[in-house]
Amino acid sequence: MAAPLKAQRLLHDSLLQRADSDARARTALVAEGRSYTFGELLETSRRLAGALRARGVGRGDRVALYLENSPACAAAIYGTLIAGGVFVPLHPQTRAGKLEFILRDCGARALITDSALRATFDEALGRLEERPALLCSGAPQEPADSLEAILAGTEPLAEPAPVIPLDLAAILYTSGSTGAPKGVMQTHQAMVFTLGSLIEYLRLGEDERILCVLPLSFDYGLYQLLMAVALGACLVLERSFTFLGQVLGRMRDERVTVFPGVPTLFATLLAAHRRAPLSFPLVTRLTNTAAALPDEFAGGLREIFPNALLYKMYGLTECKRVSYLEPKLLEAKPGSVGQAIPGTEVYLLTEDGKPAPPGQTGTLYVRGPHVMAGYWNRPDLSAQMLKPGKLPGERVLCTHDLFRMDEDGFLYFVGRTDDIIKTRGEKVSPVEVENALHRIPGVREAAVVGVPDPLLGEAVRAYVVTDPNAGLTAQSLRADSAQYLESYMVPAQVILCESLPRSPNGKINKRLLTQESTSAVSSTASLAR
Repeated sequence: MAAPLKAQRLLHDSLLQRADSDARARTALVAEGRSYTFGELLETSRRLAGALRARGVGRGDRVALYLENSPACAAAIYGTLIAGGVFVPLHPQTRAGKLEFILRDCGARALITDSALRATFDEALGRLEERPALLCSGAPQEPADSLEAILAGTEPLAEPAPVIPLDLAAILYTSGSTGAPKGVMQTHQAMVFTLGSLIEYLRLGEDERILCVLPLSFDYGLYQLLMAVALGACLVLERSFTFLGQVLGRMRDERVTVFPGVPTLFATLLAAHRRAPLSFPLVTRLTNTAAALPDEFAGGLREIFPNALLYKMYGLTECKRVSYLEPKLLEAKPGSVGQAIPGTEVYLLTEDGKPAPPGQTGTLYVRGPHVMAGYWNRPDLSAQMLKPGKLPGERVLCTHDLFRMDEDGFLYFVGRTDDIIKTRGEKVSPVEVENALHRIPGVREAAVVGVPDPLLGEAVRAYVVTDPNAGLTAQSLRADSAQYLESYMVPAQVILCESLPRSPNGKINKRLLTQESTSAVSSTASLAR
């Protein structure tokens, strides 16, 4: 058993201490068919920290990570922290326009990426007045940028940069209602607290083997890595869940004990189970967030994972996690996402700012050390989310989500007060999708809304008015929009209309759109599931 560690104050303390203890030889990561020890992960991270320092990265500087799930991505996270920087993880499907915006918005000092993404990042970098230092894995065209060569020729950084818990550790970009991504600022203190709270209620230990098929750019995936390192446990890292047979084989071979998922992933498993029975008796924890898990899934999941506790959870990037439902209460509290995570508090306020009585709908507010520091460069948006709290000088998170709370204090999600769409565990800005649709020749108007979906949480639905002779179809609009959007942003449904309903002030009335009869629909294309 590993020696007890000192109190973790900074996000990277756990890796530094693990690799300097008798846990150094323990497996920290299994990826791409190879195991990496805590010592190896730290060595690579220290070398990367040295390379970043040599390129001018210092305390508080932002480092963008534009990478697939990989050992390089894990090392880049910790290397950035050891150098004193702030890591900015980006989804590998991010398009050039958004990549350019984020690099400019956060003022990235360095970009760590992979040559497989060169076409996209070259386009983005070509538009920047000041280019960040480039460290590119996978035999890039410019040898000077080669991450492998850079690491081989760089001495490990001897001493981590002197940062304190109030310093920023990460900026996590999430879609905004204006169409431009917002950078959620998280301090070391907030993320370390969140780690402790998650580990406590999930009751995890150092012998866990945690599967991660979720992108490390998604906070749900990111925290699987952070929890594994904090525990001294092992992360089994996969690029995605696309190749089901490969992932299931890895789960068996690596004796996975923790399986974090989202409803679409669990639906895929259940479909496979119906074709040929599956069984993973070693898994002891199943977790779900991003979208509500249908209660009907529980029976099938218990067949596949007979010894697992199933956790239903709710959260948002601005505070990572809000609530969880104890597995023993799944039947007693159907539809609930549980109570506040340890060390935090939640409450509901009505429109007039008064406490919402049990059973009445109100806006959810969150108190706790896990609440974001604000949005990067957006004090206006920060003020909309961070409100005066119960104590003098306190700021609490106004989620702008509507909930009910029962007499026992359990939360039930009702809806969203803004129009952000949460689908497949990702936040989608309708404005961003509308902008992409408007780039297609022949599109006259477009309005995008989220509609309830039992698997996706919400499906992206686009109502489109086209020029009569444009020859556009629902299918062609989906295909053409995919040139500009990440796959999860492409409308699952496209509905062609002769006109769009408007409010008295001339704006498109999206609420009326979702209530309209299907008589105005000329064709529909749905995403096959």
